[in-house]
Amino acid sequence: MSGRQDAPAAALVVDPDGVVSGWSESGRLLLGWTVEDAVGRPLTDLLAAPPPPGFPESHDSGPDSTRLVPLRHRNGSTLDALVSAHPLFGADGRALGHAVTVHRWERRPVIADLAFEQCPFALGVYDPELRFLWVNASACRVMAHSEEQVLGEKYRELFPELDDKAYTNQLAEVARTGEPARLITVFRPLGSDYANAWATSMWPVRDAEGRVRAVANWGFDMSAEYWARQRLLILNEAGVGIGRTLDVLGTARELAGTSVPGFADLVTVDLFDEVLRGEEPPSPPTFAPGETVTLSRAAGHSAQDDTDRDPRHPTPVDHVAGSVAARCLATGRSTVQLAAEPHQGGEWAFGPGLAADPAHWPPGNPSIDPSIAADGLTGRITVPLRARGALLGVVAFSRSDRPEAFTADDLILAEELTAKAAIAIDNARRYSRERTTALTLQRSLLPQRLPSQEALDVASRYLPAGTGAEVGGDWFDVIPLSGARVALVVGDVVGHGLHASASMGRLRTAVRTLADVDLPPDELLTHLDDLVLHLSNDLQPADAFQPAGEFGATCLYTVYDPVSRHFALASAGHPLPLIISPDGTRTPTSAQPGPPLGIGGLPFEATEVELPEGSLLALFTDGLVECRERDVDQGIAELSRVLNHAAGSLEGLCDTVLDAMLPERRTDDAALLLARTLALDPQHVADWDVEPDPSQVPRARKFAVEQVDAWGLEEASFVTELVVSELVTNAIRYGEPPIRLRLIRDTSLICEVSDASNTAPHLRRARAYDEGGRGLLLVAQLTQGWGTRHTTEGKTIWCAQTLPEPPS
Repeated sequence: MSGRQDAPAAALVVDPDGVVSGWSESGRLLLGWTVEDAVGRPLTDLLAAPPPPGFPESHDSGPDSTRLVPLRHRNGSTLDALVSAHPLFGADGRALGHAVTVHRWERRPVIADLAFEQCPFALGVYDPELRFLWVNASACRVMAHSEEQVLGEKYRELFPELDDKAYTNQLAEVARTGEPARLITVFRPLGSDYANAWATSMWPVRDAEGRVRAVANWGFDMSAEYWARQRLLILNEAGVGIGRTLDVLGTARELAGTSVPGFADLVTVDLFDEVLRGEEPPSPPTFAPGETVTLSRAAGHSAQDDTDRDPRHPTPVDHVAGSVAARCLATGRSTVQLAAEPHQGGEWAFGPGLAADPAHWPPGNPSIDPSIAADGLTGRITVPLRARGALLGVVAFSRSDRPEAFTADDLILAEELTAKAAIAIDNARRYSRERTTALTLQRSLLPQRLPSQEALDVASRYLPAGTGAEVGGDWFDVIPLSGARVALVVGDVVGHGLHASASMGRLRTAVRTLADVDLPPDELLTHLDDLVLHLSNDLQPADAFQPAGEFGATCLYTVYDPVSRHFALASAGHPLPLIISPDGTRTPTSAQPGPPLGIGGLPFEATEVELPEGSLLALFTDGLVECRERDVDQGIAELSRVLNHAAGSLEGLCDTVLDAMLPERRTDDAALLLARTLALDPQHVADWDVEPDPSQVPRARKFAVEQVDAWGLEEASFVTELVVSELVTNAIRYGEPPIRLRLIRDTSLICEVSDASNTAPHLRRARAYDEGGRGLLLVAQLTQGWGTRHTTEGKTIWCAQTLPEPPS
C-alpha cells in the first residue's frame, strides 16, 4: 500500500467559480486530501503561495496553460508540481470550468521530459518509415529546423543533403531487425562551417507485445576527439613516412605528401640552396626594405591534381621583405592566416569550437587576411623549418577545398610535422655532406685514368653502395712494372665510411711502393700483411671513451708478363680472378687464397700460369658477386657465365657485367677490373748470354747497338751503348754467372742485365779522384728509370729509355 502513497500525477475539475467540483484518488495519494476535504473548496486553498497570473481561479476560460506551482499537502508540507489547466465548454459554448492535471515536479514524466528536451545530445524518435515522431532542442539546432517543421516528415526527403546513407540505412536496419546499433558519421551540420564527427546510438522502441513501433537514437558531437585522433594518425603516418631515406629532396617530398589530403590541400617546402648542397645552412636573414631572399622549392604537393612537380629539379622562389614567409624566416615563429573570422563550430557538445577559442591560440595568431581568398585559400599556416638551432627553410600548409578553418590544434600539428621533417632533412644534409666528402676522398685515392702500357687492354668500373649506405674501402689499380710487365691489383677494406676510405688509400699507396721494389706477389702480400698489423695497432683507443676501430682487408695481387705470357698471382683472403681463354673456356688455377690481411704469421701462396694471347682476366670485389639473393660461389658462377657469353669491347663488357650482376638496392661497393692479355712480338725481344770476362763487354756493346739499329732506333744507340757497357761491366765485376743481357722494345726501350748474385747495387757519391762509382749515376742520368728486381735465380738490373712518338 505504501507504494501507492506517492502518485506522480493527479486530476481534478474546477467549476467556473474556481471551486473544486471533482477529485480523484490520485489527488488523495499525491496531496493527502480526501474527496470530502477537497470538493467544494476554492482551488486557492490548495496553494502554498499566491496563485501565478492566469491560474484558473475564476470564470476566465483562457487557453491551456501550464505553470510550476507550489501546492500544500494536508500534512502541512509544500509540494512543487507542474499544473496544467484545460478550459471546458458545453454544447452551447458556455464555460464549464477547467480540467486540471497535476504532475509532481521531481518525478516522471515531468522531469524526464524536461531533461530529454534540454539534453545537449541530439535525441530523436522515428517511426519505422523514418518519419519524425519527436526531437529535442539540440537535434533541432543541428538540423536548423524546429520541431513543428520536421514532425511527420521523412528524414531522407527533408534533408537529402545530410543523408549520407550510412545513417539512414542503419536506422532502417534497426527498424527491420529490432537489433540496436552504433555508428560514427562525419558531416557538416546545416549552418556550420565545420565538418563534425557524430557518435550515434540507435535502438528499437517496442510496445507491450514486443513489436517495434519506433526507432530512437541519440547522437553527440565527438569532433574534438575524432579530429584529435585524426591528427595522431597523421603524426603516426609521418613517423613512418618522413625520413625513410637520407635524401634532402626525398624527405621534403615525404613531408608534403604525408600532409595531403588528410591535413591540408596544398603543401610547399622551400629550402636554402646550401641545404640542398649538403652545406651548412646560412644565418637567419635580416630583411631590409625591398630586399628578397631566394630559396628553392624542394617539394610541392596538391590534393587537386594529386601530382608532384619533379623534386629533382628545384625551382627558385623569391620571398620579399614583409611577406609572411620572410617574417617567419626572420623571427623563427609560425604564422596562421585565415581568410575570415573563424566560427565556434556549433554549440552542441564537444565541437571544434574549443580549439578555435582565442584562448587556445598563441600570441599574434591567427591573422585575418582576406587577400588569401583571392588565391582560393581559406587558410594557410607558415612554419619555419628549424633543426638543431639552424634555419633550413620554410613550409606552407594551405587549405582551399574544405570549409573548416585552421584551429590552434592544427597549428600544433603543423609545427610537429615540420619539426620531424626538419630533423630528417638536417640528417640527410649532414649525411650528404659526409658521403660527398668520403666519396671525394675515395675517388681521389682510386686511379683517375689507367696508365699507358702495352701488355694488356684494360677497362674498369667502380660503383659505391647506394645512398642508404656509406662509402666503402674497395679499390683496384694497374701498375706498370719493369720488363714491360703489369701488375693488376684489387682489394677491399673491412667496413664503410671515411675510415675505410682512408685505410684503402694507405694500402693502395703501400702496394704501389712495394710493387716498385718488384717483389713477387707472395712476398708483397707478406709485407702488406705486416703493414696492416701496424695500422691495427694505431687504431687502438687512446682512452676509455674512444671506441676501438676494427681494421682488416683482403687483397689480390697479380703480375702479367707479355714476353713470357706468364700470369703470377697471390691472394690474401680475396676471391681469385676468373681467367677465360680465347675459346671461351675457363682456365683453372691451383692457387688457394691465403688469410686476410691483418691476421699475421701465416704464409701466402703464389701461383703462376701461362696464358694464350687474348685471354680475359676478371678481377673483382665481393660486392659484385655477393648479395642477399646469392652467396659468393653462386655469384662467381654467374659472373663466369656472363663473361663466357658476352663479346665486344672491354668497356661494353664492363657495362654488361654490372647490369647482370648488381641488384637495384646495393649495400656494398663493387669494383671490377677486366683485362685482355697481349703478347709482345718475339721480334721485339733480343737476349744474349754474356761470359763472365771483361773482354765480353765490347761484344755486348756491339750486340746492343746492332739490335737497336735493326729496330730503327738509331737515336738511342749512343745511350744504349753506354748503359749496356756499365751494367754488363758491373755484372761481370760484382755479380755471379750466369750473366744475361736482354733488350725489349715496348713503349720504351728496356735494357736488362741479370746475374745469379743477390747483392743489389746502389747509387753513391764518387769523390773527385775516385776511379769508379759513377756508373749507376750515369745510368740514372741518361735513362728515364732504373731499378733492381730479385728473382729466385738472382737479380736483374734494368733501365728504360723513352722512345720518340712515331710519326702520324
